[in-house]
Amino acid sequence: MTIDLTPDAATDSTTPSRAPAGTTDPALRSWVADLAALTQPDDIVWCDGSLREADLLTKQLVADGKLIRLNPEWRPNSYLARTDPGDVARVEDRTFICSTYEEDAGPTNNWRDPREMREELRDVFAGSMKGRTMYVVPFSMGPLGGPISQLGVEITDSPYVVLSMGIMTRMGERVYRLIEAGEPWVRTVHSVGYPLRDERGFMRDDADWPCNDTKYIVQFPDSREIWSFGSGYGGNALLAKKCFALRIASVMGRDEGWLAEHMLLIKITSPEGKAYHVAAAFPSACGKTNLAMLRPTIPGWTVETIGDDIAWMRPGADGRLYAINPEAGFFGVAPGTGASTNPTAVQTLWGNTIFTNVALRPDGDVWWEGLTDVPPAELTDWEGNPWTPASGRPAAHPNSRFTVAAAQCPSIADDWDAHDGVPIDAILFGGRRATNVPLVAEARSWKHGVFMGATISSEQTAAAEGTVGELRRDPFAMLPFCGYNMADYWAHWVRMGRTLGEQAPKVFQVNWFRKDADGRFLWPGFGENARVLEWIVGRIEGHADAVEAPIGLLPAPGSLDLDGLDIAQEALDQLFDVDRTSWLAECDLTEDYFDQFGDRVPAALRAELASLRYHLERAS
Repeated sequence: MTIDLTPDAATDSTTPSRAPAGTTDPALRSWVADLAALTQPDDIVWCDGSLREADLLTKQLVADGKLIRLNPEWRPNSYLARTDPGDVARVEDRTFICSTYEEDAGPTNNWRDPREMREELRDVFAGSMKGRTMYVVPFSMGPLGGPISQLGVEITDSPYVVLSMGIMTRMGERVYRLIEAGEPWVRTVHSVGYPLRDERGFMRDDADWPCNDTKYIVQFPDSREIWSFGSGYGGNALLAKKCFALRIASVMGRDEGWLAEHMLLIKITSPEGKAYHVAAAFPSACGKTNLAMLRPTIPGWTVETIGDDIAWMRPGADGRLYAINPEAGFFGVAPGTGASTNPTAVQTLWGNTIFTNVALRPDGDVWWEGLTDVPPAELTDWEGNPWTPASGRPAAHPNSRFTVAAAQCPSIADDWDAHDGVPIDAILFGGRRATNVPLVAEARSWKHGVFMGATISSEQTAAAEGTVGELRRDPFAMLPFCGYNMADYWAHWVRMGRTLGEQAPKVFQVNWFRKDADGRFLWPGFGENARVLEWIVGRIEGHADAVEAPIGLLPAPGSLDLDGLDIAQEALDQLFDVDRTSWLAECDLTEDYFDQFGDRVPAALRAELASLRYHLERAS
């Protein structure tokens, strides 16, 4: 950790207090100097990503009461953070895409004129770091120097963000060297928006969790910039995550011929020792993390983790699609993660973890709903208040999180950090559907697969979410994360199919959540989902049988391994039933959905919709 400017220099000028620290790159140093002049921090720290740096920051946060050190006997080198109750999740209504033209943002994004937004941001960022330290955080998304990787720098006034970025990215001095060698980098700026020094120079006490009621999470896709103000939480503040890895990177992928996707990555190995790599897009509450850390119930099969949230995929020299997990850590939702639902995730959290907004046990360990079947008799809840099972409120915030290094996961694959990425054999799309969508279906073609991805949806399950049974669309699980017009994004996927040709991965749609008339799940899920993966691998290898259905290719009778599984034939029939009437009604809903995007919807997807109607109408 090296301080580059004296407090006076940081506030009044950009004259270094000693020899240049951090980097000699003139563009990076000029950018930092300009932002220091705007935000007026007392100090500037050029982060180096070292263990010593992380240790100093951690001790500082513990001393300031902003981190609680957990009992080292239970969670060595682990800490609990409690946020302001008004800063607990992404703020989608304050997330903006500032493309030059509004139509390039599309109807699913909040668009603002970039010139007007820049003026607005300069006003709120002016003096926003007074009394604080500005940290310059260099990071790589993906292995350093890899052909799919990208570089970035985040400026922040939050030490919590610095520590989290050290877990979630490949952060450190080597990034400076790559920038100095001419590698491009994405500029990201963050402030909690809580200056400690007022206009007269008087200091005020810091908040336990500094933030601001006014929040901005702003992406400038044309200039590859991100500006975030007012929030210290997760995806609002860790700008390498959703902001860069999806919103900005999706635009980069469109312009450069690759894909930045909200997808998990897994490695599946058969009993014969053959390995396959699969990317899968699942909206929230659709079993994403469980699949990323799946423990198969069928003998001889293994599933290993490469990534749980984001995949970047680029055509390789051999024409195949190669993928990396651009992140170095997991920023996972704690509630619902337990020994019975996801034992691998629980084992990953043995130590070296930052927990945010979970409950604290009297013995200094953490707890959240779902971690154990029986809650402790007493806890301190996520807001610091006493809690018992009779309290009538959650002990942990529903969006409470853990931040932990991916390398610590016991199911991590040996090639998870492969410099050139891993070849993708199949792509899966999944929603949460109680009706209509079968357990698994294979796309007839790449274009049909894009249609599947574009029409991913989940059914509302509670009145609080909207009309029960109404479809909530989340195409490619990218609805909050696509940095440009969603219809143009679909067109980019269609083009990628032309680029990949016969080398394109097979595409499948899965649904673990189909129910019977009494509302009971027809499929046991969890580790049994490996049976579906086995059939998918069989389709890749060319030996698993399939039958034609109006919506795609379904497993032929007897081709899905059900040995040892107690499932009635009636339930199996319902799992793969394709009801003509309800699917034709869904076609009408899909047409209405496409109409929101007007003539920007690719003709290929309109053709796939017409083909689906044709096959349904011909079905007996």
